[in-house]
Amino acid sequence: MRALLASSISVACATALALPLAASAAATPSVASVASVASASAVSSVVSSSSAAEPAGTTQSLPLAPLGATDRTLGAARAQGLPERNTEPFSLLGVVWDDAKAELHGTVQVRTRAVGSRNWSGWQDVDTHNQEHAPDPGTAEYDAARIHGSTAPLWVGHSDGVEVRVRPEAAGEGRATPGALPRGLHLDLVDPGADPDGVGAADEAEQGDGAEPARERALASDARAGAAAARPYIGPRPRIITRHGWGADEHLREPGYVYTGKVKAAFVHHTASGNNYSCSQAASVLRSIYRYHVRSSGWRDIGYNFAVDKCGNIYEGRAGGVAKPVLGAHTLGFNTNSMGVAVIGTYTSTNPSAAALDAIARLTAWKLGLYGVNPKGTTHLTSAGGNLYRKGRSVRLNVISGHRDGFATECPGARLYKKLGKARSSSARLQGRR
Repeated sequence: MRALLASSISVACATALALPLAASAAATPSVASVASVASASAVSSVVSSSSAAEPAGTTQSLPLAPLGATDRTLGAARAQGLPERNTEPFSLLGVVWDDAKAELHGTVQVRTRAVGSRNWSGWQDVDTHNQEHAPDPGTAEYDAARIHGSTAPLWVGHSDGVEVRVRPEAAGEGRATPGALPRGLHLDLVDPGADPDGVGAADEAEQGDGAEPARERALASDARAGAAAARPYIGPRPRIITRHGWGADEHLREPGYVYTGKVKAAFVHHTASGNNYSCSQAASVLRSIYRYHVRSSGWRDIGYNFAVDKCGNIYEGRAGGVAKPVLGAHTLGFNTNSMGVAVIGTYTSTNPSAAALDAIARLTAWKLGLYGVNPKGTTHLTSAGGNLYRKGRSVRLNVISGHRDGFATECPGARLYKKLGKARSSSARLQGRR
């Protein structure tokens, strides 16, 4: 039995990133291979970190089965799920299926039982619209055989019991006939493990610097000169909790880094993982999302370039260097020449905190400033394909955009999206613009 999840990192001890004001001015993809993630089997399985040097953490995969026509609350025998069952401890969950290009047209609901309790939670909805958070079509990451379809992950806290029901859309819900669920549905339960040793210790260099190849150091040196020429419109570098600081298991992700040409825009997201977390748990939430993106969705690393919690802490996301144009998997069709910033939580009907909005402004003022970009301006990005813009179309977007501006989605939630105008103005002021 794994140790009870401890508080991940406090605001007082979270590690601050120390790095030069650098950015890469050229794109040279780093190609690497990774072992395939096995698809769901007929029996439940547990994928864990096995090396003693790695933080503990597991993923339990439980195949879903038909629930039968007798449950009138579900309405059809096509519904799938799991009855109440005991599990190994977990804190985050999501439903996964075989084909990454298939969509789940329906609803997913879960209820859980906290460790040490006999009481079950009420039914909670899981956001099924997660396909828009993905690598761009045509990239090696998107075309990899290991990637799967998946819902958004939901943080439920330390639990050891679960029940799930997945109901397809019925006729009349936008369909002439009842919908069919994707093949290979299974429930993944993620345990982020206890905080590894060293969380909160200060890092001396950013991920990707120090031990990086000479070619990448040269690119960084060239970028420093470009950043200096762009002054004075570079905001102060904010305090950023590194991957080491939140306990990222570097054995999980695909080795190497992939870069794009520059950073012209920032897409703001919410993780849609719920708001029932404390700021001391944010690192555990982030480790869980990271494991879910890699082990469950099959991506090369966590999809977002940065994350922000409700207390305004900023976290390094995808590896490769926080000052560099790391190619993410956050806005399908517009990952190239952009960065993704995810606020941890769900902001469809809940307002984001002032601290989180301030963190978005501070982060974008600095990172966009490195590339000479005005947060209040507009830019053009070329679509790689999606449900709003065809592949190859040049699209004019706000430099700080919501995810829904590039893809038809609810993300980043109506309440957060309404606040982006304020974030743009604050970010520009921090750059010294009027």
